[in-house]
Amino acid sequence: MSKILAAVAIGLMIVLAVPLFYSMQKSDSPRSSSTEPLAGDTTEEMNAGNEEPMAKTKTATFGAGCFWGVESVFQQLDGVVSTDVGFMGGKAQSPSYRQVCTDLTGHAEVVRIEYDPEKIGYDRLLDVFFQMHDPTQVNRQGVDVGAQYRSVIFFYDDDQKAEAEAVKAKLAASGKYKRDIATEITPACEFWMAEEYHQDYYKKKGIAPTCVIKNN
Repeated sequence: MSKILAAVAIGLMIVLAVPLFYSMQKSDSPRSSSTEPLAGDTTEEMNAGNEEPMAKTKTATFGAGCFWGVESVFQQLDGVVSTDVGFMGGKAQSPSYRQVCTDLTGHAEVVRIEYDPEKIGYDRLLDVFFQMHDPTQVNRQGVDVGAQYRSVIFFYDDDQKAEAEAVKAKLAASGKYKRDIATEITPACEFWMAEEYHQDYYKKKGIAPTCVIKNN
């Protein structure tokens, strides 16, 4: 009996010793403290600290008549990342194009621009804005008549406001226009995206932009 008990005890000692041995081996392994990527690491995880920072864009919004043509002009500028046409400055919630065309919602047709300030400045956007339309027109541009076609700059911060007011004042004092500049300069508010068929309209229809961008 004593021999059987001794054999059992030895067996138990072996069973307990084996997992302890492997546990010690694992804790001593240099792999557990290594900074090298583990077998399951993805390329994104490995390069997460080496990614180039994305360019920070800014937003500008202008109304200068029918938004189809206005968008097509701004899209030509190097540094403009994206454009959307829609409505801003009215009272109705989520207005449709037809509702805006009634001239009862108070919205202006506008183009919202995302631009890279390291490639193009807000002053250049203002120059193009004033070049592409007649800022002395009140609630119209050419044959398009209504408050939705008004000349308006929606600013997003004090810097944009100051730049817009300075450019407007400079043009007013230049003697270029026989009438007063009617362009509104007002804080940006909620932007409502126009229907999909309005987006990139000139590109979809293969129409050339109606305005020419000058370099001065």
